Amino acid sequence: MAMLGISSNGPGEAPIAGIIGNSPAMQQVYRVTRRVAPSNASVLILGETGVGKELIAGAVHRLSHRSGGPFVRVNCGALSESLLESELFGHVRGAFTGAVANRAGRFEAAQGGTIFLDEINSTTLTLQVKLLRVLQEKEFERVGDTSTFNTDVRIIAASNRDLMNEVREERFREDLYWRLNVVPIEIPPLRRRREDVPALVSFFLEHYNEINDRYVAHIAPGTLDALQSYHWPGNVRELQNYIERAVVMSETDELTLDLLPLCVTNNDVPVGTEKPTGDMNELTREVVMKGLSEADVDEGGVHRLVVDRVEKELIAQVLSACAGVQTKAAAMLGINRNTLHKKIKDYGLDETDNESP
Repeated sequence: MAMLGISSNGPGEAPIAGIIGNSPAMQQVYRVTRRVAPSNASVLILGETGVGKELIAGAVHRLSHRSGGPFVRVNCGALSESLLESELFGHVRGAFTGAVANRAGRFEAAQGGTIFLDEINSTTLTLQVKLLRVLQEKEFERVGDTSTFNTDVRIIAASNRDLMNEVREERFREDLYWRLNVVPIEIPPLRRRREDVPALVSFFLEHYNEINDRYVAHIAPGTLDALQSYHWPGNVRELQNYIERAVVMSETDELTLDLLPLCVTNNDVPVGTEKPTGDMNELTREVVMKGLSEADVDEGGVHRLVVDRVEKELIAQVLSACAGVQTKAAAMLGINRNTLHKKIKDYGLDETDNESP
């Protein structure tokens, strides 16, 4: 859903159309986005799930000389390796079972424009080699074909994980990392730009009033304070969800505290996202066991450890609540099923899936 920009009320970088926020953290995002957009440089967008990475990718495309060309989105975490390779590069008839005709891939569809590779960290090492060739040589072959296609496509990639850490763990190729990370854009989580919450709330209220034929036009005292005090682990996407729910459930024209989840009104962690139960000594022992150095700590190694631990506990609890049905659990978590399956494997959780045949 597109977000209309708001005017700048003072000095600083003006917001980009389609993106809401005038906080200092977002102004830095706008500066980098405007600076890199006119170039042909590859861009790596980093940020937690739900911060709006696709919106920034779209802005880079719109502000570039390729804006008249296509903007093609690919969620790399949504498909298996074989299907993703075919999706990206296309295939010829007979390349695999079910390939009944030649089919162009997303790189061909994006010719002259921009391709956005979301969840680039989900790609396998084998596929990363082929992506590296596209970046370096500007060419590729369809699956099952020997003919080479030349490509004129700008690549924007995004990840919600620390790719350098993925490189250290040998899950991501270092050469591909440096080819993608020419210009990084880090989108701050909502908890680091709380001053943008009122504008976001106003936008979502207007949007969901319109599509639901409602008129929740007023905000009760204390409601914005509660929303700005909450830590937003699910970022803008979580806020959007709560405002939509409030509009649908409201029986008056006012957004009140009782329409918001208890986790917001109590300024607590949402159900299923409890903080790690261990104390600092336990975390310290885990850091030592993992062999994190001082450099790792400086580069966010401890933060990554804590985030992974919280995510693992959240996934385990949601899976339990959904009786192991991964499709349902993925929907509750706001991610696709293949991404969930990969995380279950990475964290060594029970992979039993009770999905009905």
